[in-house]
Amino acid sequence: MKRNQLILKSIILFSLMLLSENINAQTTQVAVVDSSSVESSRLKFACGFGLNFVGGTNISLSPNLVYKVSDKVSFGAGLQGSYNAIKDLQKTSTIGANVISFYNPSKTFTMLLEFVELNVTTKRETPEGEIKNNFWDSALFVGAGVNITRKVTIGAKYNLLYKEDESVYTSAIIPFVNITF
Repeated sequence: MKRNQLILKSIILFSLMLLSENINAQTTQVAVVDSSSVESSRLKFACGFGLNFVGGTNISLSPNLVYKVSDKVSFGAGLQGSYNAIKDLQKTSTIGANVISFYNPSKTFTMLLEFVELNVTTKRETPEGEIKNNFWDSALFVGAGVNITRKVTIGAKYNLLYKEDESVYTSAIIPFVNITF
């Protein structure tokens, strides 16, 4: 009974986050893990991707290698890249790397800790001309998700280093969907 209530509350919370204006501007990240190899293999390939066309164009790709230490703990690292554009206003591209850890205290719950370091390049159109900016942005995400099935996890992660005027992210909270094949 408590498990069903937890799943229901998590689905409702996730739905509310997707409907809010602030989260709607974020890209939902979907990680696809290829598990077609032998199930006993501890090393998995994952590829997160995102598409968003609300208020502009946002495309992201983040391949990862994840090592399963035990049934409860996994660690991984990967690359990240994205392109964001608002027509005739701004274009932003990022490239960087991440390290990530997962902890599964139960079969229905996943927690994550992720550090991301991105090189950000922006081009902004102004009446005075084009303004270019290049900087590094760090993010430290803490997140949690509900394992809807063995292969699908839905949740959100919070950027502990988020600063509204200085971050490449539009919000401190980012929803995610992980799908394992």
